[in-house]
Amino acid sequence: MLIQCTKKLFEELKVAPVNEVEERNPLLAWHANVLKIGRHKFTVLVNDQNRYAIVLYGLKAKDKKKIDGLIVKAIREVFRAESIKEEIIEDYLESSSGFTFAKTKDRKLVSRLNKACEAVHFAEDYWEPDAIVQVKMSKWISSTLVGDGKNDYFQPNEAMYKDLEKMSGQTVFDREAFVLKVTLDLDGHSVWRRIRIPANLTFPELHEVLQTAFAWHDSHLHEFTIYEKGEDGSLKRSLELVCEEEALTHEGGVPVKMETDYQVKPFLSGKIEYTYDFGDNWVHIIELEQVLDDATVNYPICVDGEGSAPPEDVGAEPGYDQFLSIIKDSSHPDHLEMKEWGEMQGYEEFNIKEINWRLKML
Repeated sequence: MLIQCTKKLFEELKVAPVNEVEERNPLLAWHANVLKIGRHKFTVLVNDQNRYAIVLYGLKAKDKKKIDGLIVKAIREVFRAESIKEEIIEDYLESSSGFTFAKTKDRKLVSRLNKACEAVHFAEDYWEPDAIVQVKMSKWISSTLVGDGKNDYFQPNEAMYKDLEKMSGQTVFDREAFVLKVTLDLDGHSVWRRIRIPANLTFPELHEVLQTAFAWHDSHLHEFTIYEKGEDGSLKRSLELVCEEEALTHEGGVPVKMETDYQVKPFLSGKIEYTYDFGDNWVHIIELEQVLDDATVNYPICVDGEGSAPPEDVGAEPGYDQFLSIIKDSSHPDHLEMKEWGEMQGYEEFNIKEINWRLKML
């Protein structure tokens, strides 16, 4: 793999550049730079052929000594998050085995690298401070439109998929997917979403999907409760997956684990409950409806749904019922104030097109 570094990055890595470089397949070559935002340093790599971006964060001295291994790790993690087939990922990494660090020479490619570095400044919402490999940030930057210099635009991620498909001679994505019906447990209200998810989705990723599908703001804690199906068909609570380490000390009769890196797939034979906001206690019941083996996209899609989720901090079901009563009664003295408050809290009508636009951007 050819990594063409800026002078600034060479100073950071303390690696001597190779002077003579054989011409390489641009798909196996990357331009790289380091930038500083406040006290935070990011290392950005951009693929020479399709402008796909990989971002590393907070490299320490020990990390810089094994930068080649970190780059391989980063490509593997980001490609996996894109649902690219494991064999294609390994074929790509094997094809580009062995690292050569050289100086940048092509002004056009340096300019493209600088554009990706500029995008890091706008990707704060996707920054994961505890991770070296910035998976979300890499995916977001690679999904944003870039110009080709001919008054046309494309998405680097789509271009990477096509290049990997051409390289491998097969479809790029793991085509297995699941259709889930997610129902908000509300008496007297029908609020549900039918969502198709890639087979490799993790619980933290499912959390993001549900936040988007129900228009929540992710301003409260959450957890997943796993129910296993017994031989007699009955469901028994078997595991709690939580989002903060403090919750690991809670005793509830079943094991409590961090949700990080747990995949959803092994737990779909039973039932899953997703609880958001332990004050209002919004419980979502997740059930598997269908297994697909012919998915054509690598991101979640809402295929159906009904009803609006309650506003944040409305005061559980009693507060939600009171909220609905007031906004439906134009003669109520608090009608206008309550409508404005609901809008501020993100209360909105179910809009499947808007939801799917947001899901594609995750």
